Amino acid sequence: MTEEEELNNITDAIIGAAINVHRALGPGLLESAYEACMVFELIDKGLKVEQQKPLPVVYRGVKLDCGYRLDLFVNGKVIVELKAVDKLLPIHEAQMLSYLRLSGCNVGLLINCNVKILKDGVKRIVNNFPGSLRTQRARR
Repeated sequence: MTEEEELNNITDAIIGAAINVHRALGPGLLESAYEACMVFELIDKGLKVEQQKPLPVVYRGVKLDCGYRLDLFVNGKVIVELKAVDKLLPIHEAQMLSYLRLSGCNVGLLINCNVKILKDGVKRIVNNFPGSLRTQRARR
């Protein structure tokens, strides 16, 4: 399996878990509620999940803890940022791109749970990912 196929399989599993959580809870809750349920759902699917993983900034060769935290880091390869906002804004995409650059990861999912149909709130963001656009709609 290529790295691209592995990343696609992981993101598909994450999106499936998010859909399950959203179907059960619906929109209108705090991000923390969706996050806790996502962790449960992803672990249940056999994925390795790190919650609120610290993300240091490396400046001039020195790691500085600036308080950045990844909502979820799945299988050591995919960043998941959960939102509960009226709509995703360019600043949310910029935040994800910064997290991807700082972490060295190639793909992240930006998931807004405050939507009627979850697929309308999912964006796949990539950084230095061969053959892909920078921002893509989720494939589901």
